[in-house]
Amino acid sequence: MVSAATRIAVLLLTIVAAAGSAVASQNFLDGAYGNKDGCAYAKTGDYTGSDDFFLLTDEGITTAASYCSFKGPVTKNGKSFAATVSCSAEGETGEADDSVDILRTGKDYAIAFKGGTRWGPLKKCK
Repeated sequence: MVSAATRIAVLLLTIVAAAGSAVASQNFLDGAYGNKDGCAYAKTGDYTGSDDFFLLTDEGITTAASYCSFKGPVTKNGKSFAATVSCSAEGETGEADDSVDILRTGKDYAIAFKGGTRWGPLKKCK
């Protein structure tokens, strides 16, 4: 049986490989935003194995079990942004498109999917 940490590590490696071959996306953030484990990954590239993992970059949104890449332009709306994302989740085949708002809340960002899921606040990674 494959451990959850191994599945997540494979998912992250797949994401990194896909991101490396993708067309460069627009820069709309002033750096990476995440929680403790997401920022640790942004800084070192090493996954801690945590199930509590959130990272927002100009390329996409990464969690412990899913990855959403930005599809098309990211639209600015005041201090916030709106985008269409293409998401893949651990254990599922294929990708699903969704709409997401990247909301500026003070110095942080929160991610709100049209279906009601909300992640954040995500602090700027140091």
